[in-house]
Amino acid sequence: MLQIAIILTIMGLAIVSVVRGMDGGVKVLSNLNMIIAFVFLGFMGVLNFTTVLDSVTTSVVGYVKNIIPLSQTSGREDTTWLHGWTVFYWAWWVAYAPFFGMFVARISKGRTIREFLVCVLVIPTIVTTAWMSFFGGIAIQQIIDKVGLLGMEQGITDVSLSLFYMLDAYPIGNILSLIAVALIIVFFVTTLDSGSIVVDSMTAGGKLELPIKQKVVWAVISAVIAMVMLWIGGTDSIQALQSITIIAALPFTIILIMGCVSFLKAC
Repeated sequence: MLQIAIILTIMGLAIVSVVRGMDGGVKVLSNLNMIIAFVFLGFMGVLNFTTVLDSVTTSVVGYVKNIIPLSQTSGREDTTWLHGWTVFYWAWWVAYAPFFGMFVARISKGRTIREFLVCVLVIPTIVTTAWMSFFGGIAIQQIIDKVGLLGMEQGITDVSLSLFYMLDAYPIGNILSLIAVALIIVFFVTTLDSGSIVVDSMTAGGKLELPIKQKVVWAVISAVIAMVMLWIGGTDSIQALQSITIIAALPFTIILIMGCVSFLKAC
């Protein structure tokens, strides 16, 4: 019931955002979310400056060093990692490409290709690297130093709560956890917003200006599907959906490659 309540809350916020439109709703939420995220990131960086500096350096060097070996699918013994992360996320993002591409194209109208590439590829990569290095490095250091819940001998039982276990080690852990929850909720809301807008446009033949009722319908349908899946199957149904997504990504890979060739020809 708690999960359903959370989904309903996210749906309600998404509906308000969609009704207010791209500039008055989605844009405002996204900008607010990024401001809070950067302040949060900066605060954690200042609190753990030495750890973060070492973590960023280690992470970037390790990533560059291992990106090719970890991208190869042949001659690998770490099959769990290979199938669970490398291959899974390749397929996941290929399946996500049509929706994400259409939304980013929609909000990037009027920009140059150079601006588009910098804002979609370069900046997010830098921000993601910093975010993962900061929080990952701090968490790993807590495990090494046996600090807080992450440093317990028996380890943690729920990986999905790792962020909150890490934040709990600070004197103002409750406040930091509330900020993290707010960030996660707004991230979900903006994702649901963009999904509703894209699906809405696709089902309307590519039109950009659509009735508010139609936008609301797609936001509601998305939330209802999530609630029904949780109700009838819990996490198993979510895993089934992930498997279906990976299967759907396979044929789209060919279309994606053709799209890349078409884009180069257009340029």
